[in-house]
Amino acid sequence: MEALVRIFHLYADDPPKMIDEYGVEKRVPGSTGYYVTGNRRQNFSEYAINDSGFNSYREFSPTKDTYEVALIGDSFIEGFHQDYSASLGKKIEELMPGIQVYEYGYTGSSMAYQMHLVDAYQETLIDVDKIILYMKFKNDFDSAQHKADYALIDKLNSPLFQIRKECKLWVYGSRHGLVAPIKKVASGILYGINYLRGRSEVEIPPYQPSPVSARIANFQKLMETYGFNKEKTVLLLDSRVTDTKFLDFCISNGIEYIDFSKGFKRAKKPVTLIYDMHWNDYGRSLIAEDIANFLKQDFKK
Repeated sequence: MEALVRIFHLYADDPPKMIDEYGVEKRVPGSTGYYVTGNRRQNFSEYAINDSGFNSYREFSPTKDTYEVALIGDSFIEGFHQDYSASLGKKIEELMPGIQVYEYGYTGSSMAYQMHLVDAYQETLIDVDKIILYMKFKNDFDSAQHKADYALIDKLNSPLFQIRKECKLWVYGSRHGLVAPIKKVASGILYGINYLRGRSEVEIPPYQPSPVSARIANFQKLMETYGFNKEKTVLLLDSRVTDTKFLDFCISNGIEYIDFSKGFKRAKKPVTLIYDMHWNDYGRSLIAEDIANFLKQDFKK
């Protein structure tokens, strides 16, 4: 079974993670591989991590002579579900020849992470003409400060985890529930050991999004902490899943946003993958059109 999983490449490669000297979590530069979605390899795409530590077909070297855009966000921007040579940024460039799009995507990143990245890399981004922050209002504003997860990175880089990572059958099984019974048994054994030692089990409460007012307050705190250049920064969002109070807040405070729901509403076929809710090639093309239309207006200014 290990051989079959390897021969048909049914497992997803996961490029190693790191935290740089600025406290920014990213991928180890130079990593390459293939990302797999679905238990029968329904989606198979290639990624390549550039020298800056992000999945992109180009290196990041902004200048004052070129119109450049920094596209920042989570796994939807990281784009492992699409060949890196046909990424969202590349699609935008094809619609606007002559510009350059730098994709700073990192799985699971929140608005706190994104704004911390902009502040940490301000010397690099100073020559970038537009910064686009992709957001999902429901779960991107639960924190008013970014904290790099050093403990998690240390765990992922531990010898035990690296050994487990080399067992591709385990990697494949973990993504499709095949090792769930093993994990359940291991969890039961650990619970029994803790019980004998007199330790009570700590229950992890289910995720509960913060109230709308609290999320808006967190955004305000982030702007105070990391700064927010309203002339240069724009949000990328889907208004169908964004609270109207937040949209009103943006309008009243002069914060621009690109609403890609307009493109999705005119879609003639699915915009996401079959076994994954990330955007498919068609969905990315529609979003690229909405972003390009916005940038063309900004470029004229």
